[in-house]
Amino acid sequence: MADQKLAGFKRINFFRGFMTTEQDWNDAERYHIEKRKLHNRLHHAPGVVLHHAGGMRVSARGKGELAVEIASGYAVDGQGNDILLPDADIRAINPTDFKLPNTIYVVAKYIEEFTDFIAYKENLEFKGHRRIAERCRIDVDVVEPDISKEVELCRIYLEPGVRRITEPKDPDNPKANEIDRRYVPLAGYVGSNLMPATVRDVIDLLALAKITYSYLFHDLRILTSSDVLHSLVTLEMLVRSNQIDMRSLIQIFGVLMSLQWNMIQDIDANYPQFAARKEFGAYKKNIEIIRGMNNDGLNNLDYLVNCVGYQRKSCEALQDLFAHKLAAAAPKTDVGAPTDKVFDAIKVRSKNFTKTLTVEGSKFKMIDMIDLIDDANESAHKFNIEQARDKYRTRQKLKYPDGVTVEDVGIAYEGGYAEWEITGVTPRKDVIMVTRMDYVHGDFETEMYVNGKKVGNSVCPGNDRRFRWRNWPFVIPGEYVTEPTLHIKQVPITAGRDVNLFKVWFYHPA
Repeated sequence: MADQKLAGFKRINFFRGFMTTEQDWNDAERYHIEKRKLHNRLHHAPGVVLHHAGGMRVSARGKGELAVEIASGYAVDGQGNDILLPDADIRAINPTDFKLPNTIYVVAKYIEEFTDFIAYKENLEFKGHRRIAERCRIDVDVVEPDISKEVELCRIYLEPGVRRITEPKDPDNPKANEIDRRYVPLAGYVGSNLMPATVRDVIDLLALAKITYSYLFHDLRILTSSDVLHSLVTLEMLVRSNQIDMRSLIQIFGVLMSLQWNMIQDIDANYPQFAARKEFGAYKKNIEIIRGMNNDGLNNLDYLVNCVGYQRKSCEALQDLFAHKLAAAAPKTDVGAPTDKVFDAIKVRSKNFTKTLTVEGSKFKMIDMIDLIDDANESAHKFNIEQARDKYRTRQKLKYPDGVTVEDVGIAYEGGYAEWEITGVTPRKDVIMVTRMDYVHGDFETEMYVNGKKVGNSVCPGNDRRFRWRNWPFVIPGEYVTEPTLHIKQVPITAGRDVNLFKVWFYHPA
């Protein structure tokens, strides 16, 4: 466990003439094993890693059997051992092995087995096992698990005469002969494993939902909506601090839906003028659908996508109910990756970006342009890259999706931030920043700041290894355009990804 006394470590040191023995080689292996176990003990909470393979999830067999199926997965015990189950395992439960009624525990244990035995016929004194297999053993016992030696995968309270084991009807309150996963320890880690596009979808949803529930609480004084509103604010704080992973986000959505259901019951009982409206019925239906999925114990990306989608539909239903009041308070989402046809056309444009630009019927007027690697131009715009782990100049001759080849020079950097200034800006008008980039280095996200204020995130999903040029747009909303000169700062937040810039154009809508 984490409070174990730390032992000293000695690495093997080879030198010319060193006569090694089997003890030396085994000590060398043991050094690396113990170092890895030390890291696991001190930096990761013991338990199951939910998002590897099947997450070692225990399920009923679905055939009325007295058996459970353990999905493949990975876990870490309290000693720091890696417990890997490469394939699903079926474990039969024999009631005669236990004195019923009783609670049984399905656990995963780390074991080692000597394998690949060899004996040399030239000298039978030279023999032994060439490998040690690190395996996972699934046990069923009545003794409560000790996390230092094993990891609980589920528990089941068996009654006398039990004929089958089933999935719980209520995962938060399993009954007799139902699988109870409430006590499964979960391995801990720092940071988020969510895709940037998923995070963007959640942030956009929160922007819509906060305005919706804020109106219900502050204007209509529906007190139960305040609980929903406050949970949304808390969730946004966690998302923006990069402390949410898929498991915790799904659990928080479960809490959110419980609060939403309390609000629904409150409105049904005390606000008949709203409860009778079809828009409220649509809101209620969407929450019921996603609550039903949650009760099924789903814990994967498909469920999370559905959860975000149905939550958005529920907010839109309330927006329709109070459209006359909420129109003025429509959410201003971060416009980091526009998807309408105008910006889609800009992304793949191979023609020159001129001082006046017409795309899909929309007109734009150029206010400034940065030409990277042109020292005079960079100096005029005070272009600078600071604190980067790596940065380099690059010359590329690449194609746009229409097959046109363009040669350009630019700069790429990882970590830190880039900053520059643009002039000729008209205050209170949107500024469209268009960056020529090598799209083979896509799948990144950057935070954008203007005059010290965060104005949104620029998200660049996907990549293209054949047609690599793209012109990536980002909109600076007019509310942040307060001066004729803007200081812009771009901060990459996707680990290990280069952000590249070639030419950068700045336009006002005409």
